[in-house]
Amino acid sequence: MTREIIIGTRDSQLALWQTNWALNKLKELNPEYNFSIRHIKTHGDKITDVALAKIGDKGLFTKELEIAMLEGEIDIAVHSMKDLPTKLPEGLKIGAICEREIAQDVLISPHGYTFDNLPEGAKVGTSSLRRRAQLLSKRPDLNIVDLRGNLNTRLRKMSSQNFDAIILAAAGVIRMGWKDKISQYLPYNVMLPAVGQGSIGIEIREDDPEIERIIDKINDQISANAIKAERAFLARLEGGCQIPIGALGQVEKDSLTLKGLVASLDGRKVLQDEIKGSPHEADELGVELANRLIARGADEILNTVRQETDASEK
Repeated sequence: MTREIIIGTRDSQLALWQTNWALNKLKELNPEYNFSIRHIKTHGDKITDVALAKIGDKGLFTKELEIAMLEGEIDIAVHSMKDLPTKLPEGLKIGAICEREIAQDVLISPHGYTFDNLPEGAKVGTSSLRRRAQLLSKRPDLNIVDLRGNLNTRLRKMSSQNFDAIILAAAGVIRMGWKDKISQYLPYNVMLPAVGQGSIGIEIREDDPEIERIIDKINDQISANAIKAERAFLARLEGGCQIPIGALGQVEKDSLTLKGLVASLDGRKVLQDEIKGSPHEADELGVELANRLIARGADEILNTVRQETDASEK
């Protein structure tokens, strides 16, 4: 009997695009199997009116999918890699990191502004502490306002709440077919992306070699090496999705360059560095880069950030 493989996903429009992309790839490469999709709402999907930093980030968009997988209700889970915590529940692992879309963030403005010509005091929307810190480090005059919701919701709020601009991940905007809305691709020297940004990740059970073999067919090793280094960097800093940490791994031929950043919430303190080495040493490079920033005071910055975000929750 042909095995049916159940794919778990969030039910946002972007999550479904990503899941259908993975589904079509898997069908093409594994025609002997049947695949189906199960929609699962996560904690992060249910709370849309509170800043992410105030509700924690441990599995905010992944926990319910992981529980379903461990209980055998689904066989794999499709995630945005940037949502996947560096420490996974016991019994689960990453089965594939798919070819990365552009990792950059983009600025979308109803007035056609770019970052440099935003007027003083401009109202800019983002729910990301990483984006907030980097924006303020270069433009402390900006009025950064929390903006939650899926891409459709954030674009709608941009107009209804009179934002001068909002900041989004390029990958999601492109995948939704909204490339024409982009006012500017933010250069990496203005905005380092979130760890794993732009890539789709497939999470699987550790004890299912059949699924592992199937999923491995859509793994992109170049993207995997780059993101592996980024995740090692994040893990060493004990950071999560809602901490102002940016990273970007880039592989060219036999060389992996990893850039990393840690910032205070107000953007006044920013530590950056980069490291180069072999893609086969991705984990080691991530840890070494983190250690360099820790030696320069990254721990103190992040401890202050955690205290400030904890205080804001009370």
